[in-house]
Amino acid sequence: MHPAPDSLEDALTKADAQAGIRLAWRIERFAKAPVGAFVWTKDVDGLTYLGRIIGPWTYDADPAADAVDLVHVRACRWLPEPVADAVVPADVQASFGRGGRNWQRIRAASVSAPTQAVWDAAAEA
Repeated sequence: MHPAPDSLEDALTKADAQAGIRLAWRIERFAKAPVGAFVWTKDVDGLTYLGRIIGPWTYDADPAADAVDLVHVRACRWLPEPVADAVVPADVQASFGRGGRNWQRIRAASVSAPTQAVWDAAAEA
């Protein structure tokens, strides 16, 4: 287990020393994503979920978080049900299809409006 950092800057320095600057950059992008940003994820069964960041970056020093290397966290509010594949934007599906398992920003303009529409529809339900 690694000692918990005292701050984001400390976390970035430790990440760089441990695994290189690319890890530090990924953590920094994750930490600096704006509150309110949408996030898509998949669970172990392949179901897709949509959430929104609602809090700042924190470090989870719990041994269980360390064991699965999920120590850099942001509070999110998640839709209660998985999102049907038919309404997941194509560029989101393509990002998952590339197999990346880390924090990725999807810059495609084709993602914003459909993502907002999924969020709004769930809020109205």
